[in-house]
Amino acid sequence: MAEIDLLVVGAGPTGCVIAERAARVLGWRCLVIDRRAHIAGACYDRMHECGVLVHQFGPHYFRTNDSDLLDYLKTFSAFHPADYIVRSSVKGQLFPFPINLTTLEQFFGKRDLSAEQGQLLLESKRERISNPANAEEFVLSRVGRELYEAFYLEYTQKQWGCHPRELESEVSGRIPVRLSRDDRYVDHRYQVMPSAGFTAMFAALLDHPKIEVRLNTDYATLRKSLRPKKATIYSGAADEYFDYDLGRLPWRSLAFDFRVVEKEWAQPCVQINYPNDHAFTRSVEIKHVTKQRHPHTVVVHEYPRADGDPFYPVPSPAVRALAARYAERALEERRRNRVYFSGRLAEYRYLNTDETMLRALSLFETLQRDFAASV
Repeated sequence: MAEIDLLVVGAGPTGCVIAERAARVLGWRCLVIDRRAHIAGACYDRMHECGVLVHQFGPHYFRTNDSDLLDYLKTFSAFHPADYIVRSSVKGQLFPFPINLTTLEQFFGKRDLSAEQGQLLLESKRERISNPANAEEFVLSRVGRELYEAFYLEYTQKQWGCHPRELESEVSGRIPVRLSRDDRYVDHRYQVMPSAGFTAMFAALLDHPKIEVRLNTDYATLRKSLRPKKATIYSGAADEYFDYDLGRLPWRSLAFDFRVVEKEWAQPCVQINYPNDHAFTRSVEIKHVTKQRHPHTVVVHEYPRADGDPFYPVPSPAVRALAARYAERALEERRRNRVYFSGRLAEYRYLNTDETMLRALSLFETLQRDFAASV
């Protein structure tokens, strides 16, 4: 591709959505590059050597409340319903998680709790902290110390490498506490999975004559020599783009241990959390939600670590201040050089897959407005 309109750095959800829209709607010639050897970013799934489809970088449970987004994606993939059921292993028992009425009954030895009784039980356990200053105080103010120490404390320490009191309350705020029997992991209206997998769906988005994809290609090798006619979409890490001149933004990473089990199922649900036992935080058997039929299965154990691929931005006040400074630099880069930053890495914020794609669609609308005169 000799001359391009749009350079897209990163072939994950952000890059795939924006390239597809720019090519199909605006007729722009797009070049999508990625330093990895595959598309789909952290959503990448592949066929394991034993024949089971696995999520290479941890489970991606697609959920959304936005019907328009799902309709858009259905243009590129079929979907099937998925029940994201999680259990937490505490003292040798599996408890529904997030906490619900069944969890409360099982943990406190109660029977047939109503929603009102569950609320009264939590009221008797929770600590009176009117303005929680950190993740520990937030959980204590909702469920009390017993549940906090059983389900949250050590899991958080393993996941983030620090005590919950060093983290902002949003770490635990994403996890609901339910006064019902709903044992789904999330509350979203649509909980589905792409039937052929995420990689196949993103490949379909990129399947357009005006889109070229180059893998194993680092942006640094093209940055000075390649000048797109319109703009650049950058979904990599913001601090890397600016050569870390304000300092490095920390990330939490994961190591994955794939274990083949020679039977159809190995665990009762897709995910089991291990807050207090083992060095790993959770085990995932993705077959429960891909709905694949196979005589064998694969269980993946996740080990949090400080080094490796960036997965989770660290939610602490000091880090947030540094991220805000990089965000200001990114806005200036958009104004001066037409480089648009979007996605979890570029914005240094936790985003679910649907949120990432919704932000990409919104950014595409911004591109349309910014370049209306030349379309």
